[in-house]
Amino acid sequence: MDYFPVFLDVKQRTCLLVGGGDIATRKGRLLARAGARLRVVAPDISDELQRLTLDGGGELLQRDYQPGDLDACVLVVAATDDAALNARISADAQTRHLPVNVVDSPALCSFITPAIVDRSPLGVAISSGGTAPVLARLLREKLETLIPAGYGRLAQLASRWRDRVKQTFSGDARRRFWEKALQGPVAERVFSGQHERADQWMAEALTQPDAVAQYGEVYLVGGGPGDPELLTLRALRTYVLAVLASGGRDRSE
Repeated sequence: MDYFPVFLDVKQRTCLLVGGGDIATRKGRLLARAGARLRVVAPDISDELQRLTLDGGGELLQRDYQPGDLDACVLVVAATDDAALNARISADAQTRHLPVNVVDSPALCSFITPAIVDRSPLGVAISSGGTAPVLARLLREKLETLIPAGYGRLAQLASRWRDRVKQTFSGDARRRFWEKALQGPVAERVFSGQHERADQWMAEALTQPDAVAQYGEVYLVGGGPGDPELLTLRALRTYVLAVLASGGRDRSE
């Protein structure tokens, strides 16, 4: 593994973005979606990037970069077309032990930006370690077709009920409960837009924890000799939910 994967919390924290063109604007969109407070430095800044910055309570500094721009920042992105300037920003940031990304220059980066499947609060990040970004984006496009928006709503439901479930179950019983809920009735209700019925199932299930904890289901996926790439979307969804319910562990190993 060339990089240690990590998700950073930048909500309401200042992130420096040096550059004001199309590439900087794309980086600004990602940071804004994560709730960052942008500090954008460039002589010319696109209209969209200006709006993103001001809407998020950030700063627009329409001038050349200065080392002091790093003050109070938690993350740095350099997205200019000046190689010497990008190298200087990277050196300044790393001297201060700030995570820095220089677009299209992996050697100058202390972190890289992955291709992202955003099903908030669920997120999937795909990286090639900076060696094949187009391949990472192609894989992201495939995953986006397999992970519908309903997964985000399902994760939100799990978050709402997490404390109640933790109070009711412990250890393997808790895992079995989530496996049943996330692979079966709750998931089906969420995916079909029946959110109140999903919450109702959760409430009723928690009133009879012994029955739920002892009940199990087995799903047989891909039992024949066919190509695994020909699995149905429902079969793949069942597998993904099982991995999520088990805490991300693939128990087929």
